[in-house]
Amino acid sequence: MHISLLQCQSSRDVSANLLFIESQLNELKRDADVSHLVVLPECSLLFGGHESQQLAYAGDAHQSPLKSALSALAAKYQVFMVAGTIPALAEDGRVYSRSYLFDDKGDTLGYYDKLHLFDVDVADGTKQYRESETFCPGDHISVIDTPFGKIGLAICYDLRFPDLFRAMRLAGAEIITLPSAFTKVTGEAHWQVLLQARAIETQCVILAAAQWGQHNEGSRETWGQSMIVGPWGNILAERKTGTGWVQVEVDLTELHSIRRKMPVMQHNRFLEPSLK
Repeated sequence: MHISLLQCQSSRDVSANLLFIESQLNELKRDADVSHLVVLPECSLLFGGHESQQLAYAGDAHQSPLKSALSALAAKYQVFMVAGTIPALAEDGRVYSRSYLFDDKGDTLGYYDKLHLFDVDVADGTKQYRESETFCPGDHISVIDTPFGKIGLAICYDLRFPDLFRAMRLAGAEIITLPSAFTKVTGEAHWQVLLQARAIETQCVILAAAQWGQHNEGSRETWGQSMIVGPWGNILAERKTGTGWVQVEVDLTELHSIRRKMPVMQHNRFLEPSLK
C-alpha cells in the first residue's frame, strides 16, 4: 500500500491552509492503479483559532464547510484521506475535535472524536493548554474497514493512553492513524518513544502526521517529526522538520508474521477494556 503523511505549519487562515494542502496533493506522486492513503495532521485547516472561530467553522456530520473542502480534495486527487481534525458541533455548545476518514470518491467511511483533551501546563510560551474549554470529549473508538486493512483512528494527546490503543487492537486494528500537533517541549521529550511503544504494544503500523514549527506569529510552536512506525517499533520513514510529505510503501505481511510469532493479545492476562 502507498502511504503519505503531510507535515504542515498551519495557521488561523483557513483559506491559506487549504491552498497549501491542495498544492502538496498536486505534487504528490501516486500510481493510478494502486490505492493511496493520505494522513493530514491535527488542526490542518484551522490551527489556534479562538473559540468563536472554531464555532463559526463547525458543522454537524452532514454540513460542515471544512469537511466538504477536504472530502472534495480526496475525490479530486483520488486518495483515501484521514482528514486531520476539524471542529464539529457538540450538544453542550462546545465542539468535538473530529477526524474523518474519506475514500477516494470523497465519501465518509467513518469518523472519530478526540477522547482525551489536552488540559495541561507546559513550560513553553503558551504555558497553559485547556482544550476542554472549547472541545467536548468523544465517547467511542473507531476502527474502520478499508482496502488498506482495518484502520483505527486516534488524535494527538490520545498517544499517552495505551488503553485506547489496546481497545483498537482488540477491535481488529492493523493500522492506527494519529493526526497531531505536539508542543515542541512535550514532543522533544516523549513523541518518538511513545509512538514506538504504542506500535510495539499493539503490533500495529502507526501513522503519525504532525504540525511543525512556529504558528500564528510565534504564539505556538510544535515539534514536527511526522513518523511511520512499523509493528516491531522500527521507524519506516520520518520528517523531523519542515513541511512536506513522508512517504512509504507498507506490506502487512510482516505485521501478521510478528503477531503470529509473538501473540501478545492472547497472552494478556488482564480484562478487556470496558470502552468498545
